[in-house]
Amino acid sequence: MSNGVLIAGIGNVFLTDDAFGSEVARRLSTTALPAGVKVVDYGIRGMHLAYDLLDGYDALVVIDALPGNGNPGDLSVLEVGADDLGEGELDAHGMAPVAVLASLSQLGGALPPTYVVGCQPANVGEGMGLTPAVAAAVDGAIALVHGVLTEQLGLTAERSPAPASSARKDTS
Repeated sequence: MSNGVLIAGIGNVFLTDDAFGSEVARRLSTTALPAGVKVVDYGIRGMHLAYDLLDGYDALVVIDALPGNGNPGDLSVLEVGADDLGEGELDAHGMAPVAVLASLSQLGGALPPTYVVGCQPANVGEGMGLTPAVAAAVDGAIALVHGVLTEQLGLTAERSPAPASSARKDTS
């Protein structure tokens, strides 16, 4: 892969389990990753993610709280294509992942092969810190991201862990 893979942690650290993607990105940045893989905690900076995707990555892995019908802490991996997104209105001050990804064509870019590693939240109300069920799922999510990199994208870890400070953190 020539342009690499972007791993995007998404979430609001002030909304309890919504911070799941941010926490996984923070921890993932301390693990050994294949060359060309970049981990960024975007927090709620949707416009920043959209503009970074204009650089033309070969693949995107999004990590986020993903509401569904399961139990808190349940993990899933979804493959997402541009046809799955429909139209989206990008909010420069927020993070609506579907809108961010759907807006790429309007910005002159294209959605690369995209995978979403999601976790069923228990609580996305105001508060800081993950609930116990979701906190317990973080290691499993890291394993799923490594699985996407190796099994779906054919990459293997080739470098030492990056310093924890390399993941950008948004606390707003």
